[in-house]
Amino acid sequence: MRHWYTIERGGVAAAAETSTASGTHGPIEDFDVVVVGAGFAGMYLLHLLRGAGFSTVVLEAADDVGGTWYWNRYPGARCDVRSIDYSYSFDLDLEQEWVWSEKYATQPEILRYAQHVADRFGLRRDIRFETRVAGATYDEGAACWTVTTEAGARLHARFYVMATGCLSTSKKPEIEGVDAFEGPTYHTGHWPHEGVDFTGLRVGVIGTGSSGIQSIPLIAEQAQHLTVFQRTPNYSIPAANGPNDPDELAAIKANYPAYREVNRRSFGGVDIELPTRSALAASPDERAEAFERGWSQGGIFALSALYNDLRTDLEANSHVADFVRSKIRHVVDDPDVAEKLCPTDYPLGTKRMCVDSDYFETYNRDNVRLVDIREDPLVRLTPQGIETASELFEFDAMVFATGFDAMTGTIVAVDVAGRDGLTIKQKWSEGPRTYLGLMVEGFPNFFTVTGPGSPSVLSNMMVSIEQHAEWITDCLVHLRDNDLRSIEATRESEDEWVLHVNEVASMTLYPLANSWYMGANVPGKPRVFLPYVGGVGPYRDICDEVVEHGYKGFALA
Repeated sequence: MRHWYTIERGGVAAAAETSTASGTHGPIEDFDVVVVGAGFAGMYLLHLLRGAGFSTVVLEAADDVGGTWYWNRYPGARCDVRSIDYSYSFDLDLEQEWVWSEKYATQPEILRYAQHVADRFGLRRDIRFETRVAGATYDEGAACWTVTTEAGARLHARFYVMATGCLSTSKKPEIEGVDAFEGPTYHTGHWPHEGVDFTGLRVGVIGTGSSGIQSIPLIAEQAQHLTVFQRTPNYSIPAANGPNDPDELAAIKANYPAYREVNRRSFGGVDIELPTRSALAASPDERAEAFERGWSQGGIFALSALYNDLRTDLEANSHVADFVRSKIRHVVDDPDVAEKLCPTDYPLGTKRMCVDSDYFETYNRDNVRLVDIREDPLVRLTPQGIETASELFEFDAMVFATGFDAMTGTIVAVDVAGRDGLTIKQKWSEGPRTYLGLMVEGFPNFFTVTGPGSPSVLSNMMVSIEQHAEWITDCLVHLRDNDLRSIEATRESEDEWVLHVNEVASMTLYPLANSWYMGANVPGKPRVFLPYVGGVGPYRDICDEVVEHGYKGFALA
């Protein structure tokens, strides 16, 4: 099959085929599309693009598929969206044949699902594993990208897509001597595949975000002693996890297409009815009853979706925040520890809501200690452990549950150079700028999947991934069918979208928290609200309207 890409490429490839530039070797390979990342986004894109007749290759740093579920193997790692929702919807047989064992699937089960999809659709033959991308450069005259790997391979493609995930670039704690500790250290985002046995060890954990909250209870069960270093306490509610109800599962599978369509048009990508009543309009007894019901139900949306003003009104939010703090004080035996675990300086839900299994109960164990590093700051890591302002701690092993450079970190880490050599890192030096979270002005034929400026991390990621993959594929088909070589966001549309994303965010309480949604967890990173808070369904409508109006806001050449 002739690559569509080769049309009108002229002498660029001919000159490059035998190039042996410094740091590269071998011939340049031609594709219509180069995709980076073989997680759920990259796999679905590959499936769609192949089906549409585009020659496509996926470059993946790991030695298997799965993306974040390949790397994040820490104890307790599991999805915080129900398994029946956090799954592909594009194949009816796949939906019917796969049976999730739990309400919230664990990392091993989600990885097995990704591997099953890769095998079922023969995806691996077009994925190059253990391949890291070093850079990508756009040639405006040829309207093509040259992608270079760290091993020196070069690939030409009309289109370049980064499906690298929102939580892919892990970060170490910002502390002096971070590599000084002589014992083993583990980052939750890069956990050993063979697992870790903490039996009989003195363990220190830095970080109490989602990965810390999930892993700490299980590490505490093994360790001789566990010390948790907490900077910011988190709101967390019980997962209420367990086996899926067979009758509920059968009912959903019997009507999966309609069920999925509700998710696609919903606010968060899951089938939850949007509340219409204000928390301030409810009586104290009514609120208490609703909060208790949500707490018992469990899950990431159980409390935040009870009233329509919990994300926009500080007084309304204070009621649900007070409720969660009361639960923490009830669960944790030591009043001083309980107070340290109670978030007080940001509204509930403005950081990623956490769901847990016995997290707060863990602090009742005799072998667990909490250190509030706001009161007793970390000074440095030592060969034996950690030094705080007032104490020396010795450990046999340490765990960094310190999260990620979210949404933008992986994209700017690659040397992506668009028109006139402008890099994406330079373009985003004061914060990410995109149109729809899909494309960037100055970077023709370059797409990001669930990028900044899209619902992404505020949604059921599978719904957002599928929508973006389908939009990109349809866009490429449109270009091919109309003999168009390139597409690029205009400066005006990008400006308007960035303004809209920030205006919508400013109508909520989200900017009040120093969260990774704001880039606040990475020193020096611009404080900009990264995702789009307008909702999955409304965002889909906007994207559809853009297409219906001839790709409004894009320049097609």
